[in-house]
Amino acid sequence: MGQYDFDTIYDRRNTSSLKYDFGMERMGRDDLLPLWVADMDFRLPRQILEPIAERVEHGIFGYTDPKEDYDRALRGWYSRRQGFQIGEKWNTVAPGVVYAIAATVRAFTEPGQAVIIQQPVYYPFMETIELNKRKLVNNQLLYKNGHYEIDFEDFENKIISEDVKLFILCSPHNPVGRVWKKEELLRLMNICRAHDVMIFSDEIHSDFVFQGYEHTSLLALDQQYFDRLIVATSPSKSFNIAGLQVANILIPDEKIREKYRNENTAAGYSQGNTLGMVATIAAYTKGEVWFEELLSYLQENISYIRDFLAEKLPEVKLTKAEGTYLAWLDFSELYDDPNTLEHIVRDKARLWLDSGAIFGKETALFERVNVACPRMILEQAMNQLYSAITEDSK
Repeated sequence: MGQYDFDTIYDRRNTSSLKYDFGMERMGRDDLLPLWVADMDFRLPRQILEPIAERVEHGIFGYTDPKEDYDRALRGWYSRRQGFQIGEKWNTVAPGVVYAIAATVRAFTEPGQAVIIQQPVYYPFMETIELNKRKLVNNQLLYKNGHYEIDFEDFENKIISEDVKLFILCSPHNPVGRVWKKEELLRLMNICRAHDVMIFSDEIHSDFVFQGYEHTSLLALDQQYFDRLIVATSPSKSFNIAGLQVANILIPDEKIREKYRNENTAAGYSQGNTLGMVATIAAYTKGEVWFEELLSYLQENISYIRDFLAEKLPEVKLTKAEGTYLAWLDFSELYDDPNTLEHIVRDKARLWLDSGAIFGKETALFERVNVACPRMILEQAMNQLYSAITEDSK
């Protein structure tokens, strides 16, 4: 039994929660159990809440920049947990990783130029490319026996044929749950190096790696790759502070860093969120025990879904989960029409999940389930899904 409680259910309604309070606006109804957007239903421990409360009590929230205590907390976390050292000037604070992706797209490509991604992948990747009038190129991940792999031959061929300028990597991968192996990352990096392709590595889920797997940051690889590399990290997933809008964009190369910062300035962004920075320091210096217990709880939630499906819904396949807190479910043995699947999930099971279609057209018969919630909520969701599917099959 750990120090911290992850079983208590806190009422998040009427807090302007995107997850709980926007059913009518987004789905046309407010009776759905939400396990969609990737935030957590767990309350932070007092070790993190108290420094935030102290800063609130001070009562003045003017422009704020990170000082040495912020940089020290950031360096300490990644040195301890992922084994790489952050250089003194590498970091630029951002309001979020998606903001940084969009800034990178604008800074390192021109309208009409190609950017490559690996679908099924977090849908804002596509939006930042297409809405900035760049060409979207997809290196589709290969789905084999409930597991995803990279099609390296297709990756390199498309980089050449489409004259790709930028690669946006998701590591660990959302939604498929892959924690890429070091040799896979090196192969990607070498292909990009051979064809002069910039790399943006979204490593926001890098703390969520389950037992038996190990995340390798691109910053932990050889420095020969640093001249084309941007790595995005954030405490917003690990410590559920997305609403405080803070991310850390790590760029080792001075010229690349200056180019990114110029685009940052052009976008009108300068100082970060005061409480976000306070929360980051507290999380990275006082939140490690809480996070370790959280990670164990999430792994148990994944195991619960796996066991539930094996016993009651063996036709629904859980993609092998190596990391993140997002379960990727394959319904293709049950349904061949995405509209039917959505009807079952939404109208019959009364669940609000993320449809696989938003991650890429080839995964329209998948659903993404956020397991970062008390077990009782997850049990309710799975039982509602079971009842809906069994009733439909009668």
